[in-house]
Amino acid sequence: MTRGRSDGTQKKRLIATICVVAIFLGFLYAYYGSIFGSQDHGAFALQHGSKSLSHYLMGNEDSEESTTSTEQDDAEDGVVPKSYPVCDDRHSELIPCLDRHLIYQMRLKLDLSLMEHYERHCPPPERRFNCLIPPPAGYKVPIKWPKSRDEVWKANIPHTHLAHEKSDQNWMVVKGEKIVFPGGGTHFHYGADKYIASIANMLNFSNDNLNNQGRLRTVLDVGCGVASFGGYLLSSNIIAMSLAPNDVHQNQIQFALERGIPAYLGVLGTKRLPYPSRSFELAHCSRCRIDWLQRDGILLLELDRLLRPGGYFAYSSPEAYAQDEEDLRIWRKMSDLVGRMCWRIAAKRNQTVIWQKPLTNDCYLQREPGTRPPLCRSDDDPDAVWGVQMEACITPYSDHDHKVKGSGLAPWPARLTSPPPRLQDFGYSTEMFEKDTEIWQRRVGSYWNLLSPKIESDTIRNVMDMKANMGSFGAALKDKDVWVMNVVPEDGPNTLKLIYDRGLIGSINNWCEAFSTYPRTYDLLHAWTVFSDIEKKECSIEDLLLEMDRILRPTGFVIIRDKQSVVDLIKKYLPALHWETVATANASSDSELDGDETVFIVQKKLWLTSESVRDSE
Repeated sequence: MTRGRSDGTQKKRLIATICVVAIFLGFLYAYYGSIFGSQDHGAFALQHGSKSLSHYLMGNEDSEESTTSTEQDDAEDGVVPKSYPVCDDRHSELIPCLDRHLIYQMRLKLDLSLMEHYERHCPPPERRFNCLIPPPAGYKVPIKWPKSRDEVWKANIPHTHLAHEKSDQNWMVVKGEKIVFPGGGTHFHYGADKYIASIANMLNFSNDNLNNQGRLRTVLDVGCGVASFGGYLLSSNIIAMSLAPNDVHQNQIQFALERGIPAYLGVLGTKRLPYPSRSFELAHCSRCRIDWLQRDGILLLELDRLLRPGGYFAYSSPEAYAQDEEDLRIWRKMSDLVGRMCWRIAAKRNQTVIWQKPLTNDCYLQREPGTRPPLCRSDDDPDAVWGVQMEACITPYSDHDHKVKGSGLAPWPARLTSPPPRLQDFGYSTEMFEKDTEIWQRRVGSYWNLLSPKIESDTIRNVMDMKANMGSFGAALKDKDVWVMNVVPEDGPNTLKLIYDRGLIGSINNWCEAFSTYPRTYDLLHAWTVFSDIEKKECSIEDLLLEMDRILRPTGFVIIRDKQSVVDLIKKYLPALHWETVATANASSDSELDGDETVFIVQKKLWLTSESVRDSE
């Protein structure tokens, strides 16, 4: 074989190889472009870095891809990006720990009949989205409370299937650029206000007011729909935790929060709900489509754990009134179950039955030996909830609650500032509680002075305290037209029961993971030493900042109260997050601040992708 012929053959082979590689690369570009969106698709009106979106989506921060388009500064603990790419538009409603696509991708073995696929399953660090969640096309600053209770911008939650599916039940109606909420529900087509008054009337509460002169304050609404029940309770000084999963009605909680109504994504599945025992005076289910008889009544026993002594369960469902054979069978079995749980019928009328939980342990102790469900083990902690499996057992009262025949709570609003009886569980004194309440009253006053150039009386509605301790930050906001999601970190003192005993609401969370809410649902986040705690746990401050950006509404605010070094680090991320500084205070300017403590307030800018701008035009 001559060299010339050999050279020609090599050239042909080289050309063929190049062609094959080019075709293969073209296929990869087309395939991954369809998944992540092309660079053109990820362009946006506000200039961001143009680093490959897939680079961030795959969590590959150590990749050797070219970084010429994303300049980076050296920070004390790594590199701080000058910009973040925007996530693909399909992720505009991403909830990282409730992402069904992640479940499919990770091939998790879940029991669908037990609703495990609606429980939290968080992505490992290498699968987290390291990009900014874009708002939908045409997004507008939300309508202000109280008007928002009755209407929201359709562009902000562009889903109208519930309006069509529930058109005969007055859940919601599409009217031009808005979605309107007439106040109906599956079981109260003619308005939640009339339905609420009827429940109060059934219980013989004065003036048909469900708050019962301040004795009924906290409510759990299970399978809440778009939370009209909870929304109409607010005018009676009752606050409801409206709970629903991200199921076939997947945007119901998003609508609730857009309306300015307290709500949380959760499900009665296999794990305890993230609330302590004896938290609610009333649980409510209006056609919530829950099989209460499954697994020896384990879901009804979870409600029992959450109800206060003498608490009520209002149940509106066909089983309460229908006469067909199947409904009668279910009714007989439920009646038998709740009887063994020592519940009694407080009232029954038309389509609704209201059961009441006993005030003491007497009935439990009088049951026949071997009666099921059994009492929970003496070593079971009814307030341990984070990732804890439900058990089909009855949680008996403490000796204190048994003796006083109730929770011993003051009526609302005195309850807010009265020392909760469960303070003693933590060894906290009345003086400590009162001092904490007083300190946060002053601190919140200082915050509002710093925010005053930027806000009006109706600017802020949905507030989250990311490390609530005893709930004194939320208590200090009582006279403002806001509600507060008080979050207690899962690895600290479980003070959430003190917060509920004050007549406030909240949840548990691990801030190394995402919170169970939709993007763009809170107007104000308060982070008191949260970043310092994250550092100690060796979790990522960057991940936490991106998570806060996800749940913060455009034009919303973050109040960071932490040590100066933490604030200095966070400042380096502001350009990449498109946050801007509103105010800073330290010990030299504010006598309330100690030593190295700093208050840093930022605001999230409103930005849209260029694709969203084109779609909305």
